[in-house]
Formats: sequence, structure tokens, C-alpha cells
Amino acid sequence: MQTEHPNERLPTRIFSRASQASAVAAREIADLIRWKAGEGKRCVIGLATGSSPVGIYDELVRMHREEGLSFQNVVTFSLDEYFPMQPDELQSYVRFVHEHLIDHVDIDPANVHIPDGSLPKAEVQRYCQQYEQQIIDAGGIDIQILGISKTGHIGCNEPGSERTSRTRMITLDRVTRIDAASDFFGAENVPRHAITMGVATILEARRILLLAFGEGKATIIASTVEKPAMPSVPASFLQHHPNVEVLLDEAAATGLTRVHSPWLSGEITWDEEATRRAVIALAMEVGKPLLKLTEADYNELGLQDLLASHGSAYDINLQVFRHLQSTIIGWPGGKPEHKKKVGDRPGHRDDIFPKRILCFSPHPDDDVISMGGTLIRLVDQGHDVHIAYQTSGNIAVFDDDALRFAEFAADFCREFDLHADGLDRIEEHVDEFLRNKRSGQIDSEEIQRIKGLIRRGEAREGARCCGVPDDNLHFLNLPFYQTGRVTKSPLGEDDIQITIDLLREIRPHQIYAAGDLSDPHGTHRTCLSAILQACVRCQDDDWYKDSLVWLYRGAWQEWAPEQIEMAVPLSPKEVERKRTAIFKHESQKDRALFPGTDIREFWQRAEARNADTARRYDALGLAEYEAIEGFVSWDGKSGLEL
Repeated sequence: MQTEHPNERLPTRIFSRASQASAVAAREIADLIRWKAGEGKRCVIGLATGSSPVGIYDELVRMHREEGLSFQNVVTFSLDEYFPMQPDELQSYVRFVHEHLIDHVDIDPANVHIPDGSLPKAEVQRYCQQYEQQIIDAGGIDIQILGISKTGHIGCNEPGSERTSRTRMITLDRVTRIDAASDFFGAENVPRHAITMGVATILEARRILLLAFGEGKATIIASTVEKPAMPSVPASFLQHHPNVEVLLDEAAATGLTRVHSPWLSGEITWDEEATRRAVIALAMEVGKPLLKLTEADYNELGLQDLLASHGSAYDINLQVFRHLQSTIIGWPGGKPEHKKKVGDRPGHRDDIFPKRILCFSPHPDDDVISMGGTLIRLVDQGHDVHIAYQTSGNIAVFDDDALRFAEFAADFCREFDLHADGLDRIEEHVDEFLRNKRSGQIDSEEIQRIKGLIRRGEAREGARCCGVPDDNLHFLNLPFYQTGRVTKSPLGEDDIQITIDLLREIRPHQIYAAGDLSDPHGTHRTCLSAILQACVRCQDDDWYKDSLVWLYRGAWQEWAPEQIEMAVPLSPKEVERKRTAIFKHESQKDRALFPGTDIREFWQRAEARNADTARRYDALGLAEYEAIEGFVSWDGKSGLEL
């Protein structure tokens, strides 16, 4: 299959935001529905589940409500369903498809087909054959929507699935089950099987759209798009389809050669960013510090054009070295006058000291995990540091912790002869509810509140370790999060207004926000959107002109050296204090409820990533530090996550 880029085996489009890709896909589907209706024909659509297609469904529902898009001629076939699974369970794909699309449009229920996970196991094989026949009887699938997992499966066709496979029951891969653990409140609750369309069934669709968003998908997208088709990456079989397109946001595209090494894909403009990325990649490849790179190194790795554009290797090396050197900042909030000396690099509003600092933490532990060392340094250097916890994080607490705290509260009141009638009732409710709780069942409001209090107490202790006073902690409990489920509500005006009110109350000179968008549950992405939209609303306020927004990472990924604009070095003592702060989050210690595919504890992830950043700076010829926390600025001009 011919594509525009020589390294790519699949036609691929990159959008600045996921919402743009979803809108393009939804418009193509809508146009096909209307054209088919005009011809008096049915439009058969293959539906996927998961986070990737949600934006498509939202846009289709909007077009139905606002543009009169009718679904009366539409027939749908869903890709897969867990087995066993009752259709009314929270994790059911029947429920997903109805909640996100079917219940909001005028489709005939008889035209909706979703694999039945409630069948007796002995009947599944015959049912799968019937599902295949139903697709044939409908005339075949006109357009198939696909997402992709980190293992490269499409539908539930796990690695090892053959190109000739048909609709069948399949055993879920361990990585798939870990990825799904958050939906089921623990990997042990995830079904071990699923019913899925086969690879051959998918490839028979006349048109296929594969969507992938977020840096967590970058590696598998690169394998799918650029490497030969192989059973270990079932999505790569799409290379055999004559009419397929991959739609990505910028984050999911970072693994593609044209993004991370565009000089290998053709001519490029050698601006400062491209130059920095190429030279750092060159130094890492040959294992040399920046200032030791030679013309021969450039030539051997295909960077002759860069030499021709910028002159000598040493001049280029020095330019990149000086940039990296300028990012190392030991005073992230700026220095007081008596600490300034000749030769200091001026920071943003260096005339203001001390500064008001506001760190937004999506969950109650992201602050200390991702920038605990910087928080310690900001407090120790005399700044007025505030932390805003955007959500309660209550779904990530084990049931036995909630029971233990309820029992403690009741025992405490009885021990000191305090009025405990209400507590006794709560203890009884918690015990009764949890004893009879079904797998994946939403907690009662009382238990959600107990779990939220557990995490609030841990957040206080973690912040105290960093020196942040209790009065400077703000628990926002943004409404979008308060569903009791992993699936959250869309970001709403109330969420943004709560954020605006806090910004206008504190009037911060520095705002820190999580740019760690690979969080598998999407909470980081939603929280960042709330902050950035609030900043845009506040940009005409008199205080905002003195503000700067810094994006941190650490819980799920880290900024690369070529991206970092502020590198805060940590001493061994600060690393130890940061670790202690993370340890205060006891409900997440030893075994977090939703760890993702990285089996390390969060403190281990954070220390390893901070140490690795420091090692990279050292390998490039910069000073050797114990650890470095990296930050990237946001200036309001980018459309990032708005």
C-alpha cells in the first residue's frame, strides 16, 4: 500500500488534538450514512469500544440532535464483548454502546448487534457462526471503527491471532487484563475470555478507520504503521487492506519516524527545536557528550543537511549544549535579591519574590510523585506554595482499607464514650455492603466518602512532608469525577468555574499542572483541560500577566531532554524527602489498585525516571546530579487539551 511517507506502510494522518481526529471520522461516517440513505440503502457500521471512539460517538450524537442526522437506515455490529458478561453490568460493551450512542439516536433496536456474553459456554461457537452470517446478510460492513491496545490487538484479537481468524471466543492476554483492571476495580475481577470478531472479519469491511490517542499508544502505533505485518501485532494486518486510514493525535504519533526523526524521512526545516532533537538523538546514538560530536558522526547518521545549514559541528554542539545548560534551574521560583549574583540567568518575573505558587494535582498523590522535589525546594526557598487536589481519587482505594477506617472510627468513639450511634450504623453498612459487593459494583455513597477521606488524609501528610501548610491545601472535588466509576462524566462548566475561582483567589505567579497524558484512566487529560480553559478565561485579569504555567510529568512518563525547558536538580536528601512524601500515600503503597502495565510502585517509577533524566544530562556532558525533575511551559497559544 502506497503512503505519503516512505517509512509508513499505512496511510496516517496526525491531528493536533484527539477531538479533531474524532470530528473528521464522525463527519466521514455521517456523510456515508446520508449518501446511503439517499440511495435507499442501509449503512452498516462496525463499532468499537474503549476511550478512542468516544469522541466519534459524541460527535455523531451532536449531529443527530443539531443537524438532523438520522440513523434509521443504520445497522451496527460491535467488535467484541467480555465473557462471561451480563448486558446490564457496568463493564458490559452492550451498556457502553447504548450509553454512548444507541440510546441517543433514532436507530431501530433490531439493527443493533452486539456479541452476547451471557450465553452458556457450550453455545458460543454456534453463536459466533451466526454472528458472521448476520454480517453477511446485512451486506457486509461499510465502515469499521477501530481502536488499538498497547499489545496491538484490534477487537480482542490478541497477539498471535492469525489473519484468517473469524468471530470466536478468545482468552485475554495478561497485559490486556491489567489494562482493563481499572474498569473492574482490580485485575482479578477481569473476565478471562471475550467474544470478538476475527481479523479476517474486520479486514472484510470496505473502509476501516483506526484511531489512537495519547503517548501510551505511540510505541504500538509505530510498530503497526512502520514494521511488516506479523501475528504478534494483529493491528499490523491492516496493511493488507486497500482502504484503511490511521487517525492520530500528536502524542500517539511521537513514535513515528517522521515525528521523532523527521530528517530520516526527507527534507526538513532546521529550526532550533529540530536541531536540538537531532543532535541529542545523535549524541545518545553514538554514546558521546554533545561537545565531542564530530562532522563524521553527523555524516554517518544522515545529518549532512544539518551541517550544510548550520556550519561546523562544534558550533551546533555548543548551541545545543548551552540550551540544555540554561534549563538547569536550582531556584525554580526565582531568587531573593540577596542571593542574586552577576551571571545569573533571569527567570520569569525575577523581580517578584517570594512568589505565590499553585500546584494542581489531578489525584491526591500526583503532586509528590511528579514534582515532590520541586515542591520541597519551592517551600524551602521561601515561596507561598499552595496545592489544589482536583479529584478525590476515591475509586483507587481497596475495600478492606475502607472497612478498617470505618471500624477504627467506631471503635474510637466507643473507647472514649463518645456518641457513636451514627458511626455504628456506618460501620454496619460498610461491613454489610462490602461483604455482599459484586465484582465491579459501584460503591455506595458512604463508602465513596470514606475512601475519599482516606486519600485526603494521605494528601495532607504528603504535603506536610514537603513543608506545605494545611491552610494552603485545596480539595476541589471536581464534579466530573464524582461518578463512582472509572468512566467519568465529560468536563463541565462547573469544573472550569471551580478552577477559575481558585485561580482568582490565589492569583498565582506560577501554576504547575500535570502534563502526564498517558494516565490510562483519562483523569489527567480532563484535569489539564479544566486548568488550561480556566487560564484562558483569566488571561485578561490583571494578575495573570505575571503568571507562568509549567507542565510536569512523572507518574506515567517523563519529558525528554530535548523537550525540557526547566530542569530542577535534586540532591540525595531531597530525593529521600520526596520518597517519604510519596510513602504517606499508604493506600497506594505496595500495591496500587490501578497500577497500569508498569508493575513498579509509584515511588519507584518516579525515582527511576528522575534518575534517568539526570543520567541523560550527565551523558550529554552536563553536570552530574542525583535526580532531575523536568518541566515544559505552556504559553496559552497552543491548543493543547482545550
